[in-house]
Amino acid sequence: MIEHIDTFSPILLNAGLAIHRGDWNYTNISNPFFRLYLVVEGEASLTVKGKSHRLLPGHLYLIPPYTLHDDSCTGLFSLYYIHVYDNSKQALSLFDQYECPVSVPAEPFAIELFKRLLTINDDMALQQYDPKSYTNEASFRSSLIRSDQKSIGTQLETKGILYQLMGPFFEWAKPVAICDDTRVLHAVQYIREHLYSKISLKDLAEQCNVSKDHLIRLFRLELNCTPVVYINRKKIERAQLMLLQGNKTIKEVAYALAFDNISYFNKQFKRILGKTPTLYIKESALIR
Repeated sequence: MIEHIDTFSPILLNAGLAIHRGDWNYTNISNPFFRLYLVVEGEASLTVKGKSHRLLPGHLYLIPPYTLHDDSCTGLFSLYYIHVYDNSKQALSLFDQYECPVSVPAEPFAIELFKRLLTINDDMALQQYDPKSYTNEASFRSSLIRSDQKSIGTQLETKGILYQLMGPFFEWAKPVAICDDTRVLHAVQYIREHLYSKISLKDLAEQCNVSKDHLIRLFRLELNCTPVVYINRKKIERAQLMLLQGNKTIKEVAYALAFDNISYFNKQFKRILGKTPTLYIKESALIR
């Protein structure tokens, strides 16, 4: 059972109907928000975590936040799209707790839900479809402001529609056993709740009542990585969101996340995302 479903707080960022003619080709996309698609006509391909999926009419598609993916189409391809930011403050999001399928068959009423969502949010369509054009401070802030300025009735109806569209994915979702060992689970929760603090291996081991060496062995067994690698991965995910929000410089983000020095932060950012923070914000038009 999901422990924090009542705290799930979806905020609509973008919604619209896009018609492409071989121009939906983007690589290495990763955003702090999740995406929902309903294909209307034509077909395309979506590569998620190295696995290719055909995008076909009559199907819904879900891409969780922070999921690296590629888009590709060669001909006519039209789809409804929704971008949603989860404003929940919980350490574990819905997507941390459940692994959803990438695709599910669309119920007959799904297209009516998309149409209704677009009707009551007719100012949320993307002006450009290149992810670099909307993964930036100005676009993110503008979308949040527009959503917040909607009437309470529109906000409630929007959230209701989003819940209905997400429901089929979670109907087929599998609970994610982040780990079987309760000591590692405790460590994972501690890390996610203390991303803005310096987390030493010594402190983490003491939290779990094990030695440092034993904690490393447990992490490798359960998560296939060391505690330090896991800590850096989660901190860099948070850094992506902070850079997108645009109210801090790279150095301020690094220090806010308790990195000892900027060079180490840059190195970890590039190792995890394949690009430096400077390139990341340059591509997102965030250089200030």
